Amino acid sequence: MRLCTGEASVGELADPFDMALPSFMKHIHVLEQSGLVQSEKSGRVRTCRLSPDALLSAEDWFQHQRAIWEARLDRFEAYVMKLKRERTAARQPSKTADKAKNKTSKRKGA
Repeated sequence: MRLCTGEASVGELADPFDMALPSFMKHIHVLEQSGLVQSEKSGRVRTCRLSPDALLSAEDWFQHQRAIWEARLDRFEAYVMKLKRERTAARQPSKTADKAKNKTSKRKGA
């Protein structure tokens, strides 16, 4: 989140974390390899900044995944509603079954 406000030194970025600077640099290196972060060294200070263009491809991927999962969830919801309707229909006796039941009970009472 810190890089959202502008450039920062690796030391400044590492400060809130309880880890050794070489370990933190490994994380920075991974972010650089992915293209999300750029850094440059001036003397003993390495300064990092975000590369927002790299996030565009990630955003496209997320939108694609969202569309896939929304479609899947819509199909799942339709399936659950179908099961509910079938369960409700199975619990309710049909009108012809009611008539037959009434005739049987009238005969037994006679």
